[in-house]
Amino acid sequence: MKQSNFIAPSILAADFARLGEEVDNVLRDGADIVHFDVMDNHYVPNLTIGPLVCEALRNHGVTAPIDVHLMVKPVDRI
Repeated sequence: MKQSNFIAPSILAADFARLGEEVDNVLRDGADIVHFDVMDNHYVPNLTIGPLVCEALRNHGVTAPIDVHLMVKPVDRI
């Protein structure tokens, strides 16, 4: 049977001092996807992470799919 629902916790809820460990833990405990909220402080009034954090997680060994929610303007620069 094809899976129709996925668990995708946002890394914004993580302790960034231990981000690799936090992501490893949620994936081990059943998360299917890692979720990023990218905010630029222009399109929305918050500033968060960017592509370097995604790259760091891949370098840490995270192989799970990464879902990226872009709240930036313009999107084509990312």
